[in-house]
Amino acid sequence: MANFEAAQLTDLTAVTCPCGQARRGFVGVPDSPVSVHMTEISVDAKVHYHKRLTEIYVVLKGEGHLELDGERLPVKPMLAVMIKPGCRHRAVGRMRLLIVVVPPFDAGDEWFD
Repeated sequence: MANFEAAQLTDLTAVTCPCGQARRGFVGVPDSPVSVHMTEISVDAKVHYHKRLTEIYVVLKGEGHLELDGERLPVKPMLAVMIKPGCRHRAVGRMRLLIVVVPPFDAGDEWFD
């Protein structure tokens, strides 16, 4: 068995998420410490938070802002933002994000007010 995993994010099936459409790599890989998502932000992204997950958003394309606990942070390509558990957040604008999730994504840890 190989000592590595590879995920061609553009080949993965997109799933609907609170932010838009996500292609999730390494979800379900045994003993993976993280998952990696390529997410296309939609105009109706919903404010949500996680109780256990930390997310690192890396803006790949587009511009707009992140709402983080009620504050607006302008974003542009190559900005990275670490979002800690409990931070209510959403992305606003047309953008593509690479999101690193630690520990790996768990749909049971998406919360809405």
